Amino acid sequence: MKKSELLNELQEEYKQWKALLDEIGPARMDLPGVTGHWSIKDIVAHLTGWRRRTVARLQAAQRGEPDPPSPWPANLQTDDEINAWIYESNHERSVGEVLDESHQVFQQLLSAVEGLPDNVLMDVQQSLPWLEGNPLSAAAIFSHSHDEHEPDMRAWLARVEKH
Repeated sequence: MKKSELLNELQEEYKQWKALLDEIGPARMDLPGVTGHWSIKDIVAHLTGWRRRTVARLQAAQRGEPDPPSPWPANLQTDDEINAWIYESNHERSVGEVLDESHQVFQQLLSAVEGLPDNVLMDVQQSLPWLEGNPLSAAAIFSHSHDEHEPDMRAWLARVEKH
């Protein structure tokens, strides 16, 4: 995939994400119960926490360096432990702070992709081993959001709008 195509796909994914968040509205983003006790704000912070790692990995690839350490404490090994840490680190933050950080990290993602040398995009298996042989694509970057969180968010929104 050409870099320009990837950047366009990322922008389109983000546009759709923003449309969903706009539909929910900031006033409802603190309400619990979307996924367990998590609110929309908690999900946004969760996705941003993981996306921050993707950005760091892409920035390292720009420089021809190995994967950097994860942004969470090294003693956290399982996804559940990491997710709990991200939740605890962000739960008391305001909706505005979480949304602002989410936007900033997405802009960093675009910059990191833009700065990738062509040889990285040509040989992602060698350059980006964390993709496990999959192509670098907007679908890959947003798949967790679509698969794991968007259905819950939309179902929660439908329940909230009924009341």
